[in-house]
Amino acid sequence: MSNVVLSDRSLGWLRYLHRKAHTPDDWSRAGRPHAHWDDRSDPPMASWHRFDLVDSSYALGLMAQTTPAWREVYVAILDQLIERHTAWWSAADWLTQFGADPDRASYPEAYRALIPEELWGDYDVPGWTANGIDPWEEQPDPIGAEAMLFYKGFFLVLLGIRALVSDDGRWEQPFELIKEGDARFEWTQSRIAAHLAEQMRKRPEGCHCENTKIWPY
Repeated sequence: MSNVVLSDRSLGWLRYLHRKAHTPDDWSRAGRPHAHWDDRSDPPMASWHRFDLVDSSYALGLMAQTTPAWREVYVAILDQLIERHTAWWSAADWLTQFGADPDRASYPEAYRALIPEELWGDYDVPGWTANGIDPWEEQPDPIGAEAMLFYKGFFLVLLGIRALVSDDGRWEQPFELIKEGDARFEWTQSRIAAHLAEQMRKRPEGCHCENTKIWPY
């Protein structure tokens, strides 16, 4: 039986991910993610650094199935991704977009397909998280919040890929989220999963991504 190896293209991608993940930057509120973390593609919903973090992990899960002996390399990259996902910039939208969008009356024409025609100019575009909008109070924890399905759900995907690559249980140990002054929230992978499952049980129609926005699919 011939050995299974990664293609040259896959090796190049792995090298790039390793360099990208290990390039020092600062995801705290006082810092700024490195420019190679994409926060421009696919507005208004996915143009946040955390989407690049999670999307960068998918190939690692596949590569680890092909070359399991390289587990240490994959784990090192994934842990760098997860560490960033626990910092302030991972939830910058939730932590800065409060109430109704003040720019809702001046959206670009491209957003019309995302907004009911009769509410154009008086309706938040998907992607505006609306933390604290009625009937909810402001909720500083993006995982504990009623909304932010697309934060906690994709974070669970990232944590799940890490658990697939290695069963060392690192992220089953309590870790802090946000880590800014008093805004420190303790979670584990299993607790996030149980919390999201409970939210879905309470709301069979679906858990909100942005406040008031539930995606039917």
